[in-house]
Amino acid sequence: MIALLSLYVDLAIGLVLCFLLLSLVVSGLNEGFVRLLSIRSKFLWAYLRDTMDGADASGRAWLPNKVADVFAKLPFTHDPRPEHNQLPAPPEVAPVPAEEGASKEAMTTLFYQRVREIDHPKAGRTSIADIPPERFAVAMMEMASAEQDGVEGLLAKLKGIGSPLHGHLQGLWEGAQRDMDRFRQGVETWFDAEMRRLSMLYRRYVKWVVSVVGMVIVLLLSVDGLEYAKTLLRDNAYRSAVSAIAGGGAERIEPLKQECDTPGNPYRCVTETLSSPALVKVFDHAIVSVVIPEEGDPSVSWNGGVWWERLTTLSHWPGFLLTYLALLFGAPFWWDVFRRITGLRSSK
Repeated sequence: MIALLSLYVDLAIGLVLCFLLLSLVVSGLNEGFVRLLSIRSKFLWAYLRDTMDGADASGRAWLPNKVADVFAKLPFTHDPRPEHNQLPAPPEVAPVPAEEGASKEAMTTLFYQRVREIDHPKAGRTSIADIPPERFAVAMMEMASAEQDGVEGLLAKLKGIGSPLHGHLQGLWEGAQRDMDRFRQGVETWFDAEMRRLSMLYRRYVKWVVSVVGMVIVLLLSVDGLEYAKTLLRDNAYRSAVSAIAGGGAERIEPLKQECDTPGNPYRCVTETLSSPALVKVFDHAIVSVVIPEEGDPSVSWNGGVWWERLTTLSHWPGFLLTYLALLFGAPFWWDVFRRITGLRSSK
């Protein structure tokens, strides 16, 4: 009974490790994609443009509203970020332009001038991906100070150029009963709530990216979760048999010779078996295989024939689907499961 329980625990640990490693690969590729294309920064500035200046010249919103926009428009063709400026903020705050002189990015440009001290370039554009609510509120106060009538003048200018920010600030100004300190606190609270809402929207779109990357990884590596579970069971049972045979006499070597099918020296088979667990073999059916020999340089070989045969075999698709669904839970989930099974405690 104890041996059977140990076998199932080994099976669970092996599956969890497999899903954890694959989830880390998916998370790493997603993070690399996000950093390479500056998705977080573009997402923030798309929101700021929509909030401060409204739709673009063609009448489209800057924030993506379809999954296709997350993969195509935002990363590649519709960059909302202002151009980087290495100079600090101007000592004098420029007023908001009047209605006839306003451009479609007037407010975004003025706002960027107030926060560009924390900027560094990324492909000629700003890399700012996070703005503290306090800094946003201070920028609004600075812009209001440049107007003749203060906040009232800023609100009048925003209404004149058709900025969506006018409605938000007007409500906050009236709610603060025209008190500057309460208005600043209201702007901070409002912008903090907007950033939380934006983060939720961002995570929702990132889930789509992760789901696509996860499917690509499963298919490129052709990881069949059901087949891997069977391999784990066979591997654990075989290792137990090897240990039992290795502890016996010469008469017990014969079954090992037949099992390994290795002429001459069966102990080499034992060494190879113990040094090649099922976890290592999970990537044997990838489209490209990497072999690291004991001596010599690693070799990379094309495995397209075996990979395509597995991909076109319907019996493997339930296992592919199982692996794909497991990856959607994410690496933190599988790490937590692994800690619970093994009894590991997180360091504090």
